[in-house]
Amino acid sequence: MASNNKDSASSARIRKLKNLMLFINIFIIAALTTVISVLTIQKTDEALKSKVTTMVSALNVQMQKNLDSYLQRMETIGTLIFATEEVYEYDPISNSIDDYDSIKTETLIEDQLYNICIMENFVDFSIVYSDNHHVGKMSNGTVALFGDKLYNDLTAMINRQKTADGWYTGYNGNYKRIYYVKRVNDNAVLVISFYTDELDDVFEHPGGIEDITVRLVEENNVVIYSSDDLQEGEALANDIAETVNNRSAVTIMDNNYLVTVQECGDKWHVVCSAPTKVILKEKNDVTYYVAITAIIASILAAIVSIAIMSKIISPVNEIVDTLDDEAHTDLLTGILNKRTFEKRVEATLLQDNDSRKKAVILIDLDNFKGVNDTLGHAYGDKVLANVGDILKRVFYVEDYLGRLGGDEFCVFLNISDIQQGNYIAHIEEKCGELANEFRHNYTGENNTYKISASIGVAIFPIHGDNFTDLYKCADKALYNSKHKGKDTFTIYEEVQE
Repeated sequence: MASNNKDSASSARIRKLKNLMLFINIFIIAALTTVISVLTIQKTDEALKSKVTTMVSALNVQMQKNLDSYLQRMETIGTLIFATEEVYEYDPISNSIDDYDSIKTETLIEDQLYNICIMENFVDFSIVYSDNHHVGKMSNGTVALFGDKLYNDLTAMINRQKTADGWYTGYNGNYKRIYYVKRVNDNAVLVISFYTDELDDVFEHPGGIEDITVRLVEENNVVIYSSDDLQEGEALANDIAETVNNRSAVTIMDNNYLVTVQECGDKWHVVCSAPTKVILKEKNDVTYYVAITAIIASILAAIVSIAIMSKIISPVNEIVDTLDDEAHTDLLTGILNKRTFEKRVEATLLQDNDSRKKAVILIDLDNFKGVNDTLGHAYGDKVLANVGDILKRVFYVEDYLGRLGGDEFCVFLNISDIQQGNYIAHIEEKCGELANEFRHNYTGENNTYKISASIGVAIFPIHGDNFTDLYKCADKALYNSKHKGKDTFTIYEEVQE
């Protein structure tokens, strides 16, 4: 019995020691897990905020460029009326014109206006004379809204004296339409108007951030367009308006919102905003998960703690990688955007100490303007997206592919060691392959438009040791290709200075 008592006491001491060691082990692991988790969350928070801010800011810049491009396209359409002499010379107010000639001239003008605007969703596309007489497409709603002030109030919308035109919205509190007015002659103005709903395509953005709202606001923070339920003509929310505060460009994140602002023409602002709690939802989920797993780790010791760290790091890296890709990629074509492309090329050139040959290949689409003007901006975007696919097929993974803007693309050709000895032949082969890809690239109904490419090439380090100099040489070579009749390529050394 004594022996049993002794064994029981020994077993009890062993159990106590085991429990103490287990407690100490669990406590140490729990403490380490907690410290590591807190530090990880802090770093994750900083990285996630930085990446999200960069991505939303880049998105805002893209939205501003889309809007400027859209408005410029409307202005370009307006200038097409000046191709017909009768349009701007006809002045029934100042000139004495008999009824027959007046009817004949106005019929010609009206046909010209309808021919120009047939592909667009315009509410109005009309010339208004100082006696409020108008020719072309004019809605009854516009006539009723302006009444006998039609000409005078349209003329008052011309706020750019140098180009004698201007943009305006919110007439008599009506923000459903946006007007573009351009002077035709002393007694006539052209008016183009469209519903603000047309901006849905302009401000369309890819997924990646939930609940992001894109708005176009006036200088006084009145909303012209909003992608959410906010109605046109309503005032911007005070907390967002304080961030905007007529700044030309800013990105701010506080406890309520991440807000980015970009000013565009006529002192309008593109404002992108998203609730901070939505943007950081994944981070908050991770924080909650870490707290729970820290408690579990105290009980399950090292095995659970290792699993915890694995679970924490994996979703964070996935979030950061996704944001990084979207911040550096052209949303339309899937290749590098202009800023990232130039930075990567410059970095590669600075690191290249053995002067191995490389090439900058500049590409400009031929006949692309005809596609945009005739088939529409959305169709043109499909053509540009197809160019990105072509470049990916022709060039290697180690080459840099970038869209510099509009229909201008650039490739940084990394010539391998095997190809160094005959690099000119390699460059010509890739340019020929690229040109051939474009020669089979027809678009439009019944393949009426051939989209070819004019190409200019500059070689590192022969034509320059930095991207700026190489780009200038490639641009001159590209101009030479255009001059030779397009649909060809030119290496800079072939250009006659």
